[in-house]
Amino acid sequence: MDANPHPMRRPHRLKLGLFSMNADGGLTLTRVPERWAATWDDIAAVARMADEAGLDFLLPIARWKGFGGEMNSREWSFETLTFAAALAGITRRIAVFSTVHVPMLHPVFAAKALATVDHASHGRAGLNIVCGWNPEEFELFGLEMIKDRYAQGLEWFEIMSRIYTEDAPFDYEGRFYSLKNVSGKPRPVQQPRPVTLNAAFSPEGRDFAAKAADYLFTTFTEVEKGRETIADMRARAAGEGREVGVYTTCHVVCRPTRAEAEDYYDHYSRAMADEASLDIYTAGKQKHSGSHEADAYRLYRQRFAAGGGTYPLVGTPEDIAAELERIAAAGFEGTTLSFVNFRDELPFFLERVMPLLTDAGLRQGNLSDA
Repeated sequence: MDANPHPMRRPHRLKLGLFSMNADGGLTLTRVPERWAATWDDIAAVARMADEAGLDFLLPIARWKGFGGEMNSREWSFETLTFAAALAGITRRIAVFSTVHVPMLHPVFAAKALATVDHASHGRAGLNIVCGWNPEEFELFGLEMIKDRYAQGLEWFEIMSRIYTEDAPFDYEGRFYSLKNVSGKPRPVQQPRPVTLNAAFSPEGRDFAAKAADYLFTTFTEVEKGRETIADMRARAAGEGREVGVYTTCHVVCRPTRAEAEDYYDHYSRAMADEASLDIYTAGKQKHSGSHEADAYRLYRQRFAAGGGTYPLVGTPEDIAAELERIAAAGFEGTTLSFVNFRDELPFFLERVMPLLTDAGLRQGNLSDA
């Protein structure tokens, strides 16, 4: 093993990272006054907190428009390449990801920007490749949301990979890009390229991940159903002669008692849900994204208000540690975590849940000095 492996390759059985704190509301669609405001000073404080605690990665969402309703959640969001570069300067050990919409960003520019982040972070950069699902965001850029978005994504990824590995300038002629005399320096610190991930549930998304991602982030309605996704993803990756780790995504309400956690969960995600925004979000996701099981939108509406349709971790520290043990036992290598308010809620999670995960063998203590 490398003396200083990328944080996503540390030997923890279950990797943990923070998701979506670059956008207001995080993953929630709620009207509670304490909802995450995503001010820069709060983001910086949480990033430092996660870094010192030995969490593995920071993963932003890429949003260009909000979802309407009363709060218009995620209209306020920080662009993710500059976000990662800024966080690289105030952290020391945690992975800093950028989330990039392929159609909105040219691969030659993206390759240069990502290499910059990798140097600024001394090899901690990561790239979440998103081929896009929201027609309104495509329209904002004057683009049409084409059917073959994953085919475009593969060309985009090939161009970036060749910039990082080829010694001489090259021409590229594909369906989506026609480029002349392409080159770019410096190469990233990570070779042959920074760590990549793709968040997908659909068969097309998994095929893309099998070719271009080191890690697939996916959803499930019940933990045990995740085993099917993991087996399927491993088979697809093996068909490409590769290995792809599978992660999932969770939202967290951790309180000293189960009743406190459940009461707050219902308060922010039912009584105080931004219903109009929730309708817009779920309708768009269901029609265009393919990111969740078909029944999820009908059966688990509350989860979309609570955390973007991710899996709920609600209860005491012991409850949450037990659920994370189940997720790891199903074969997931890690998960993202999101909160209603990261700065207010993360300290309790770090203080009370992390030691339980170490005791369970899911974490090897704080490897942040690795």
